[in-house]
Amino acid sequence: MSHFSFRRFNGLLATLIASFVLVACGSNVRLDQPPVDDRSGTAAGGAGAAGGQGSGVDQRGVAGVQVPATSGTQPAAMQRVIYFDYDSFEVKSDSAALLEANARYLNANRNVRVALEGHTDERGGREYNLALGQKRAEAVRRALSLLGVQDGQMEAVSFGEEKPAVTGFDESAWSKNRRVEITYR
Repeated sequence: MSHFSFRRFNGLLATLIASFVLVACGSNVRLDQPPVDDRSGTAAGGAGAAGGQGSGVDQRGVAGVQVPATSGTQPAAMQRVIYFDYDSFEVKSDSAALLEANARYLNANRNVRVALEGHTDERGGREYNLALGQKRAEAVRRALSLLGVQDGQMEAVSFGEEKPAVTGFDESAWSKNRRVEITYR
């Protein structure tokens, strides 16, 4: 094999190995757009995809998110937790009644604000879980927006795996941690 062919072969081999490594490290979960059905007949407008950036961030310089304490305006007897499947940010159809009830309350009380707090179970890396929690919160924000809630009333934040609802290392605990909590302010 000549010197030129050997160098070309090494370059091709390095490219092939890098491609396999990138494919092996990938996830099948798309974090670019929450899958929410628009049943209103109008465009959602303004929900946008914020957050989820920073895969190369030095974690030592990242400060935690501080959400202000609630002012006691939590509506009585209204469910405020939406659960998600593993590795997903798709709002399930069984959450429709919960979302509609919260949307009715927010539409009737335009001065009330909510924090949509996205959470994940402990599986997955810290950055990935923060991005997934943000996408879950954004999916709920988009669903509420489609139900008429003003964007200015909602703030989507992610806590990733940092605030588990249940401690444990089994599916029953993990399923309670994959959630978005609607916290009234």
